[in-house]
Amino acid sequence: MPQGKTSSIFSEAELKVLKSLVDNGVEFMLVGLSAAALQGAPVVTQDVDLWVKDLGDPRFHKALKSAGITFVPSIGFNPPGLAGQGAELFDLVLNMSGLADFDQEKEHALTIDLEGIAVPVLSLSRIIASKKAANRKKDRLVVPILEDALRAAGK
Repeated sequence: MPQGKTSSIFSEAELKVLKSLVDNGVEFMLVGLSAAALQGAPVVTQDVDLWVKDLGDPRFHKALKSAGITFVPSIGFNPPGLAGQGAELFDLVLNMSGLADFDQEKEHALTIDLEGIAVPVLSLSRIIASKKAANRKKDRLVVPILEDALRAAGK
């Protein structure tokens, strides 16, 4: 996996969650616009999309517990989520439009160093592919910005 280092855009509490996920061997990736921002795209988002391979994995629940976070299962039309200090910005992603399954996408993920935590991040080219496949108005608006960032990075 390619390596990168960036200054953190995360609070201490959010970093604690990410560190706990890494330390407990949870298979996850940061995806969406937060992942794009970590790769230098000039975008702003209000959440951090977290794609976890298996929400039922005991390591995932152990990591959350050690970070003081609670898993909130899906109820009715509400998707699963997280609650607790440091979890406010995290949104759990169950799949990514237009992409392969988690394992295939993780093979090509980047690893970005966030304050000494090696965090797997979906590559910018795959974020673009997902945004194009989702084809929501907000995605169509951001795709040109992401494509410019990808060209600027020489990829």
